[in-house]
Amino acid sequence: MRVLLLGGTGEARSLAAELHQRTDVELESSLAGRVSNPALPVGKVRIGGFGGIDGLTRLLQEQAFDVVIDATHPFAATITANAVRACQALRLPLLVLRRPGWTAAAGDDWHRVADIAEAATAVSALPVERVLLTTGRRDLVAFAADRRHRFVVRTVDPPSGPVPEQMTLLLSRGPYTVSGERQLMSEHRIQAVVTKDSGGHMTVAKLTAARELRLPVIMVDRPPVPPGTETAGSVQAAAGWLQARTAAG
Repeated sequence: MRVLLLGGTGEARSLAAELHQRTDVELESSLAGRVSNPALPVGKVRIGGFGGIDGLTRLLQEQAFDVVIDATHPFAATITANAVRACQALRLPLLVLRRPGWTAAAGDDWHRVADIAEAATAVSALPVERVLLTTGRRDLVAFAADRRHRFVVRTVDPPSGPVPEQMTLLLSRGPYTVSGERQLMSEHRIQAVVTKDSGGHMTVAKLTAARELRLPVIMVDRPPVPPGTETAGSVQAAAGWLQARTAAG
């Protein structure tokens, strides 16, 4: 069975490693190429976009893929929507693998918002000065007009578009530790945190540190998965879903 795995996450790499051992699966992983020097999964990998829905549909058809597993980032809404439409057009099975989101614990001061624009509006109303912003380099334009706050921005790669006027840029990649996050927030005198509900263990330490320091967190909710789409919350569940597909022929 030929499987196209839309990747870029730790779950995608773990699933690729598991499926690479199976003789009944021919796997190809695909990365969007938006991050420099990405961590690569084992096996065959393609890097770059598809050219929208039409390009993805054409690739699936020409290369005779039987199944698509979307294990992209929970906020990669465009590629997920394109995968849904392409698979519907070709009547191919599609599974969306999404790790669970984060859940607030006792002592957390979270303020959930629907999208990045709402997050920027929420920040503008905060009675604080210094904000840690970890929503990604592509979202900085939403905060570019904010001249009242001082932003500490952490991204993997440098931003290329409009950015906040008062910005300290930190380039780094997780995983992070609670002690390291607490030290960063203390050194930069952070008074609030803005992040996305990405889930997972790689970057959750900032939420624990914010709780310990009693800092408010503006949490951007995930975009919904298109209705009717099959989903799995773990690598094991995704592997089991595929096993059932291969067993059924």
